[in-house]
Amino acid sequence: MMNPNRPLILISNDDGYRAKGINELIDTLRDVADLVVMAPDGPRSGAACAMTSEQPVRYYKVKEEEGLVVYRCTGTPVDCVKLALHTMQRRPDIVLGGINHGDNSSVNVHYSGTMGVVLEGCMKGIPSIGFSLCDHAPDANFKPMLPYVKNIVLSVLKHRLPQGVCLNVNAPVADAYKGVRICRQTQGVWENEWKCCPHPRGGEYYWLTGNYRITEGNSPDNDHWALDNGYIAITPVQIDMTAYQVMEELKNWDL
Repeated sequence: MMNPNRPLILISNDDGYRAKGINELIDTLRDVADLVVMAPDGPRSGAACAMTSEQPVRYYKVKEEEGLVVYRCTGTPVDCVKLALHTMQRRPDIVLGGINHGDNSSVNVHYSGTMGVVLEGCMKGIPSIGFSLCDHAPDANFKPMLPYVKNIVLSVLKHRLPQGVCLNVNAPVADAYKGVRICRQTQGVWENEWKCCPHPRGGEYYWLTGNYRITEGNSPDNDHWALDNGYIAITPVQIDMTAYQVMEELKNWDL
């Protein structure tokens, strides 16, 4: 049963409903709000804002308790949010993605299925937050991050967010943090992204890999500096991707 007098939070991720990160998030927020969880039935890392359009999507109830219902979904993280919002009887107060196993700072925000959850919620006009820990291990230690997660959620419930703006929150691996830094996205690029391997039956196949390289100087206002120096990085992200500073220049082109 859901309590109409309590806040309602929709949670999803890209690691699947069994992942430790999403279950730590659920446990942390049980006393804050009623929770609806609609998460993929398996890993969907790198799904970004992908949607399923050429085959049907299904969802199944995993469990239901007082103030909590958990569903697994055959689709992408964005499918999960769309389907949950379509089937929920009440609009959630917040949409949350995570807690992700792995870093979603810098350009990773564009690839992340966790941030796909958040961007979809934001496009629907709902305050949305993505949480990530820079640790890919299945048994990663989320405990030092959890008090900050709760405080950030409570702050967004209190203050809301501007229309079209969501939050990308990343935490380094540490036993304790120096605090929170409000940051911009670091300028960086992934290189050497494929490893070529010989196929035993002939030919070649490729594994996605890569090395991340920062393409700017060391700057204390970006998210990588914060993570490298023991802070939790909070980066406001906006839906409107218009490059306004280029509009006037383009008007002067012979187009």
